[in-house]
Amino acid sequence: MIHRTQLIILNTTKVGERSLVLHTLSDEWGRRSFLTSVRAGSGMALFQPLSIVDAEVTENPRSDLWRVHALSACHPLMGIRTSPEKNAITLFMAEVLYRTVREGTNESDLFAWCERAILTLDALEGDFANYHLRFLLEFAAALGFSPSPEDLMPFAGDHLAQLRALLQADFGACMLVPLSGATRTEIARILLKYLGYHTETRIEVRSLRVLGELFR
Repeated sequence: MIHRTQLIILNTTKVGERSLVLHTLSDEWGRRSFLTSVRAGSGMALFQPLSIVDAEVTENPRSDLWRVHALSACHPLMGIRTSPEKNAITLFMAEVLYRTVREGTNESDLFAWCERAILTLDALEGDFANYHLRFLLEFAAALGFSPSPEDLMPFAGDHLAQLRALLQADFGACMLVPLSGATRTEIARILLKYLGYHTETRIEVRSLRVLGELFR
């Protein structure tokens, strides 16, 4: 059976010279990996983290690793791909999703929420240095455990006031909460610990260091 679907690319694993395992998020299957073939010289632009692609999925009753083919981009995401800062944020977002959402998990509406988060970042024209923090707060809500200041208090250390400001602000105001790069990095670590506690996962995100250097 062949299905036409949309996938969000979280990560890829090279298999041999011309195959990739795509670690993806979809509306139909949630977090699932697929195998695809890559033509020599075709490049990897389509498979960058958080690319949203149309694909045909062919079921394989003898394997859990189904094949995908006829892939094409749903959105050009030029606002992201032409911005080093936004690219760094998408690397962070993709790594958080990849390390948090387990294979086989299909949280209701998680794909739709993630797609909106990607397209919102793509459309922003300025003042998005706090976007990854807003993403973590909304991700917690998407997983079903919206944090309050009281929930975050055991993790917050000296940053409860800043966390409270981020939680209580609407989206636009959240982007304007004044934070230094070091404080953003520490708040991100706090929120990752909070997410890890609730998902029973140790979330180590290597791309956070890059964000800290870009948004000082």
